[in-house]
Amino acid sequence: MNKKILLSLLVTIIYPNNLSNIDRIIRKTNNQYLLVNDFETTMSVSLNVPGFRMPKKKYKVYYKYPKKIKINTKGFGVLPKTGLFTSPADNFDNLKNLQLILYNKTPNCILISGVVISDSLKAQFPNEYAKLTFNPVVDVVVDTSRWIIRSVTTRIDTVKLFEIINSFGLIEGGYYMPINSNIEYYIKDAKLANWLNNDLGGIMKMGENVNSSSDVVQGTIKIRYDNYKINRGIPDKIFVERPKD
Repeated sequence: MNKKILLSLLVTIIYPNNLSNIDRIIRKTNNQYLLVNDFETTMSVSLNVPGFRMPKKKYKVYYKYPKKIKINTKGFGVLPKTGLFTSPADNFDNLKNLQLILYNKTPNCILISGVVISDSLKAQFPNEYAKLTFNPVVDVVVDTSRWIIRSVTTRIDTVKLFEIINSFGLIEGGYYMPINSNIEYYIKDAKLANWLNNDLGGIMKMGENVNSSSDVVQGTIKIRYDNYKINRGIPDKIFVERPKD
């Protein structure tokens, strides 16, 4: 039997109603995320991006559901916006044509794949045609034993553009939280290089050794999370910006 046909049959047998199962998986994963109403943590960030140097930085991070984030650091620092503080439901809302795919690389894990909705990108497109023809795919690996997102990979065909891999630990006896995140960029496209500039706060504009003519950016960001405090009731005043002197 043809391998592609066999794989299709296996997916059909294991996941007989894809849309229903996808909705269930997203809901369960999002419900796990919603167990944490607020948290604070210390993030240690090391960056390796061509043309830009930043010593290892520590951030004090405060988060409160749904979208309140406060990040404190001394001096200049970089922290990616993508994928760190966004709920699973919000992340999947940015995708269309979702498919459930058989995944046997890691026990208890499944893969949901979808096409990025171009309006959700932080990229500026030169024209409407470029916007319509730019269709990266996102593969999300979900651990169904804990209902957490193990990895998110953005690609065009088989070429990776962006990947975040998370390692989780059980914190304070009841919450699965990331303890390490490894973020890799493989950017060789002008539109995505522009998106990366926005995602990292425009740091590439500051790098003197970046070859702007080729728009090639490849790099790694490693994050470690320590000293979690979860559901302690962070007051709203923490997130109010103080006026600068």
